[in-house]
Amino acid sequence: MGCNGNCGGCTGCARELVLTEPEIGLLRELGQIPFLPVARQLGDLTPVYLEAGDREQMSLVLQALEKKGLISLDYDKPLAGMERAYAAYPIRGSMALTERGQKVLELMEYQGIQPE
Repeated sequence: MGCNGNCGGCTGCARELVLTEPEIGLLRELGQIPFLPVARQLGDLTPVYLEAGDREQMSLVLQALEKKGLISLDYDKPLAGMERAYAAYPIRGSMALTERGQKVLELMEYQGIQPE
């Protein structure tokens, strides 16, 4: 039984990782600021990051990076001072690079990979 590339939770049997420009941008931001705020509504698993432009697009970016195993979203560890900006969101937490995310970021910097 070999890999067919359709694993729902797969994090890397394929030797290729495809990242969009917004994903690269957020990885780079997390490379400079180790923890960023994230929030969500009660009963809704959609992550919200208000510090970036398009809220809907950023939500998709967060979900994609988490699924790729590059960031972790932790709603048990809110950042101090986010109460005002995220007042509309009762569930607050933080995001950070995973070990895999850190390795990918280091590899991108080593190879000089820039968003197009």
